[in-house]
Amino acid sequence: MIIGLLTAVAASACYGTGSVLQAVGSRKSARREAAASSTTGVTQHGGPSLSSTAKAAVTWEFMVGTVLDFIGFGLGALAARLLPLFLSQTVISANLVITAVLSIKLLGIRLSRAEWSSIAVVCSALVLLATAAGPEGSGHTPVATHWWLLIASVVLIGGGILIVRLLGGRAAILAGLLSGLGFGALGVGVRVLNGVDPFHLPSLLGDPALYAILVSGIGGMYLHTVALQIGSVNGATAALVVGETVIPGILGVLWLGDASRPGFAWVAVLGFVVAVAGAVAVAWFGEPGPESGAPGAGTAESGALPTEVAAR
Repeated sequence: MIIGLLTAVAASACYGTGSVLQAVGSRKSARREAAASSTTGVTQHGGPSLSSTAKAAVTWEFMVGTVLDFIGFGLGALAARLLPLFLSQTVISANLVITAVLSIKLLGIRLSRAEWSSIAVVCSALVLLATAAGPEGSGHTPVATHWWLLIASVVLIGGGILIVRLLGGRAAILAGLLSGLGFGALGVGVRVLNGVDPFHLPSLLGDPALYAILVSGIGGMYLHTVALQIGSVNGATAALVVGETVIPGILGVLWLGDASRPGFAWVAVLGFVVAVAGAVAVAWFGEPGPESGAPGAGTAESGALPTEVAAR
C-alpha cells in the first residue's frame, strides 16, 4: 500500500509539472500564431487546427512536459496495479494542486484564499482515502470485456475528436471531459491488462486492453493539448478531473472488486467525493484575470491563447 501511494504521488508530481510546462509551450506557440496574424491556426469553427496543435507540441517546454507525462504514465500504471482505482486515480488527479503551486512561479499566477482552501480540502480528502482503502481487486475479467473497453475507447476518442473539431472554440469543457474519460479508460486498461504479471509477451500483445490503452492515451493527450489551446478552460479542467476519477473509481468497485477496509466504506465515499469536489474547486477558482500579471493573461481570441492551465 505504501509503495503504491508513493508511486501515485510521484506520478501526480510528473503530471502536474508536465501540465504547467505544456501550458507554457502552448502559450508560446499561440503567441507566435497571433503575432504572425495567421489564419491557418484555427478551423472554420474557431478551434485550433491540427497544424497549430502540432506547432504547440514541438516547443521545448511542451516536449519536456510530454516526457514527464510519459514518466507519469508509467508510474500511474504501476499505481493502478498496486492500489484500488478509486484511490490511485484520485491521488494522481491531485496533480491539480501541484499545477496550481507551480503556476505561481512559471506562469505568474497568484493563488487566492479560496484556492489555498481548496488545496487543503484535496489534501485532507486524500488522507481519508488512504485511511479507508483496502486491498485492490484481482483485475481478472473476461476477454470480452477487454474488447468492449477497446470499442468504447475508439468510439470515445474518434467521436470526441470529430465533435471537438466541429464545435471549435466552444469545445473547451467537452475536450477536458473527453480527455479525462480517455485517461480514465487508460487506467482501467492498465488494471485489467493480461500478460503483465507474470510477463508473457504473446498474451500482452494479444490483449485488446493494450490497444485500448494506446488509443485512449494518445487520444486523451491530443484532446488535452486542444483544451490547452482553446481559451479559458477552468470548466474543462474540472470536467477532466471528474472523467479521470469518478468513472474508473466506480468501475473498480463494480467490475474489478476494489473495496475499502471493513467498516470504512463511508470514509472512502466521503474522501472520494470531497477529493473530486476540492479538485474541481481548485480548477474553478484557478482562472487568472488580466490583472493577475500572468504572462499572456487576457481573453483568448480564435482559440489562440489559453488563459489558465488545464491539468491532468
